[in-house]
Amino acid sequence: MDRATTAVLVVAAGAAVAAQAPVNATLGRSVGTVQAAALSFAVGLAILCGVVAFSGGFGGLRAVGEVPWWGFLGGACGAAIVSVSIIGVRSLGATGVTAAVVAGQLTASVAIDALGMFGVERHPVSWQRLGGVALLALGVLLIVRD
Repeated sequence: MDRATTAVLVVAAGAAVAAQAPVNATLGRSVGTVQAAALSFAVGLAILCGVVAFSGGFGGLRAVGEVPWWGFLGGACGAAIVSVSIIGVRSLGATGVTAAVVAGQLTASVAIDALGMFGVERHPVSWQRLGGVALLALGVLLIVRD
């Protein structure tokens, strides 16, 4: 995988991390903190088991009905960030992966805040926030370039 594609995937995975906390918090409000963590990682486990099965090798709660459908996406976000970071480190190094993840997190967080997604209180987009996103994007470009 080329560096540009890897960087885009890692930035996208960083965006998933930004969504993970509010999604898991929503689930936790309905079923409890430890139960939410177990359910979140069960979703990630199911995805990873599917990937493992597809690639050729393979070695439940009462209040769940009250959770919005997106309340179960935290595990999917976790599976993405862990998997893409492992792949990304090979070509971007730890600094490149970290920079790309943080840039993705900040970009998605600005959108999540602006739209009030996942039960988060709305915070308007400002030129300072957009400037921070732009500077992080520039930082990622400087770090991941050859």
